[in-house]
Amino acid sequence: MLTGDNEKTARNVAEAIGVDEYRAELLPADKVKVVGELRKELRQVAMVGDGVNDAPAMAEASLGIAMGAIGTDAAIETADIALMSDDLSKIPWLIRHSRKPCGSSSKTSSSLWASGPFHYAGIGGIATLWAAIAADMAHPCW
Repeated sequence: MLTGDNEKTARNVAEAIGVDEYRAELLPADKVKVVGELRKELRQVAMVGDGVNDAPAMAEASLGIAMGAIGTDAAIETADIALMSDDLSKIPWLIRHSRKPCGSSSKTSSSLWASGPFHYAGIGGIATLWAAIAADMAHPCW
């Protein structure tokens, strides 16, 4: 856990949530440095943040995740992913979901191939919007 909070607060939060390692009283540049060191050691590092002070470290990380509901615009715009809630327990689900066989990039292109013709048919007045939605949602990757 990397935080700008004081040592006592960081320790209490780390203990409460079961975090083994934390660093407190960090400036944004300090967070960037730590994330860079972790990337050299581990290669892949995710950074979760909600504020302007987290944005530079999220940009340095392999994957930036913004807490969408309370996140600042800087954090949300910098992040690769913005959670729509501030529930950190969604992150394991996010990781599992991203590892599904259809993967996010193939899911998007497959979904377009499945529902795209319905969108064009809808523009031409041949199909309805609901047909396009049904084709999109019925796709096996979803």
